[in-house]
Amino acid sequence: MHTNVNTLFDNLWQDYVAITPSAQKIHALLDAYETKNDEGKHSSVKAQIINDHIALRTFNIAKINLQKLAAHFLALGYSDKGDYVFEQKKLVAKHFEHPDDRLPKVFISELLVEEMPEDVQSIIFKMVDSIADDAAEQDNFLYSGAHWKISEQDYTTLVAESEYAAWMSVWGFRANHFTVSVNHLSHFTELADLNSALTQAGFVLNQSGGEIKGGPEVLLAQSSTMADKFTVQLSDTEKSVPSCFYEFAQRYAMADGSLYRGFVAASADKIFESTNASITM
Repeated sequence: MHTNVNTLFDNLWQDYVAITPSAQKIHALLDAYETKNDEGKHSSVKAQIINDHIALRTFNIAKINLQKLAAHFLALGYSDKGDYVFEQKKLVAKHFEHPDDRLPKVFISELLVEEMPEDVQSIIFKMVDSIADDAAEQDNFLYSGAHWKISEQDYTTLVAESEYAAWMSVWGFRANHFTVSVNHLSHFTELADLNSALTQAGFVLNQSGGEIKGGPEVLLAQSSTMADKFTVQLSDTEKSVPSCFYEFAQRYAMADGSLYRGFVAASADKIFESTNASITM
């Protein structure tokens, strides 16, 4: 497993932007905003774009379950800070934090495979059978992608039941999204203003549950792009499918004055829709 937390996140980021070109473009756009001073002139002082959190997906099958993924972060000083249940999507999740609050939080979810229809279970178990028993212990596991090839028919079956399982079937193990911390931006202080700038620049935002999910009343506001479309090679054909998306989070102060660090299940549920293959924007 990685001994350097920054190396791990750098590798996750490079793997992520390779299939999420919009994230790279947005990051460059925000970089440009952050280098401008109040007069609109470029400044030599640039605010750093801070990553609020990343999200990873998996199945609740022993050799690659949530705890196997979490072990990589626990070994680097992270600790378990929250549990979440998504009954409709048949998911459970945890989030992890590092004592250094400038390091990203980590949100890991897993699909409850036994709650899926038998044909879906069969496809998932066949995929997971392709994974070496010790794969989850390898340094690069968290950005190792899919360890299998899936047919178009099986992909279609998964899409009909679970966009989450369908996404996993194509992309496997990698960051599902990175997240810009609006609190650390100097040019934008409100998520709504950032969203407006992104929309004007031509980026498509997830409208499921409203453009902004949550708000001050739940101490967290979130928005996200819709996932990029990427052509992948399935076992029997090429297909354009959703890849990953970029999220934006604004956190609000709790009673003690510190920023809320958790997640809101109702909002996260709608964020999951960013990779839904059946949504056309």
